[in-house]
Amino acid sequence: MNRQLTLLFAAFEALLVVAIGIAIPLVPLTLLWGIHYGLAIDWTVFWRAAVDIWLVGHGTDITVVLDPTVSASLGLAEANTPVTITIALLGFALLTGLLGIRAGRRVAETSHAVLGTLASLATFGAASLVVTFSALHPLANPSLWQGTLLPTLVFAVGLLIGGQVVTAKSRAIGPVRRWVLGWPTHVRTIVATSLRGGAISAAGLLTIASIATMLAIVTSYAEIIRLYESLHTEVLGGVAITLGQLAILPNLIVWTASWLVGPGFAIGTGSTVSPLATSLGPIPAIPVLGALPDGEFAFGFMGLLAPVVVGFIVAAVFGPRIAGELRRRELAIVAVGIGVIAAIIVGLLVWVSAGSAGPGRLQDVGPQPWIVAAWAFVEFSVAAGLGLFTSARPDRAEGGFARR
Repeated sequence: MNRQLTLLFAAFEALLVVAIGIAIPLVPLTLLWGIHYGLAIDWTVFWRAAVDIWLVGHGTDITVVLDPTVSASLGLAEANTPVTITIALLGFALLTGLLGIRAGRRVAETSHAVLGTLASLATFGAASLVVTFSALHPLANPSLWQGTLLPTLVFAVGLLIGGQVVTAKSRAIGPVRRWVLGWPTHVRTIVATSLRGGAISAAGLLTIASIATMLAIVTSYAEIIRLYESLHTEVLGGVAITLGQLAILPNLIVWTASWLVGPGFAIGTGSTVSPLATSLGPIPAIPVLGALPDGEFAFGFMGLLAPVVVGFIVAAVFGPRIAGELRRRELAIVAVGIGVIAAIIVGLLVWVSAGSAGPGRLQDVGPQPWIVAAWAFVEFSVAAGLGLFTSARPDRAEGGFARR
């Protein structure tokens, strides 16, 4: 494939990712425009709504103001006060990242991988700028720079991962890897084990959180159906609500992970959902929130064992492999490194999953990133230390662990 075809192919891949992301909310909104409103409303209203949903899904802040006429008719004196939506519907970011990985793999397989990657990234950024600009409106005004940068950043991460997958399969040694291979052996072992152990620990916690979320939804099925029925939506409205809940499902999984870590999360200012206690006030009429625990769990503190067990098992697996290369104090550094990496990953996910979802109490939704990250660091570090020192074989002649 020559350069011209590579450029066109990479640009098409980027545009396709943007189109798929916007089409998910746009298709049901367009059906609503045709079926429910009989084409009587300007379609650009629904286009802007779809773009706003896509942008919110990538963490873009959107300032919303209720139309003065509407607020007056509803008797809401302060309804025209601007409200900034900062919470991200992570389902859209996850979709962009996965499609970015696919695009990165396809572009990396061409003969001009670097050029194709840059072209794909530039095209995605330009498309994000255009669609964000098209959604600017006094009543719902997204941040132009965030709408351009944040979706592009998510796509860039996907491109990077996809390209690295192809590079790893080809066993090519890039400049970064060549630089790392020049490090002392024990330093490479410490860094590699910390990165792998921390990433696997965070992934394990999220896996348990996914299972716990699924179980909560299944066991609360009757309450969720009741909330669906209370909304009195037609079929199309029910489909739209379901798609919206799928978009926030990754948020719920991250919130469950924060629950397992300990601090929990909030659904509105003053509320608390944690293993030790749950205090909920009025919550949004979103059916999936019917899976939230009500009251105290008799054995809620058992959830705190999840990160400890995961960290211990991961470290116990790595321990025998590195015991012959590292000293006792270096194993302690690895344990701290695993805790740091896991805490960074969990903290970042918590940070992007929380924010303001509306006026009043809804300005505080989700976990507190710094608190969750601090708890995760302590739990994973201690558990990893126990796992490493328990599984590593002592060298009795040295009075410690086997040396390099």
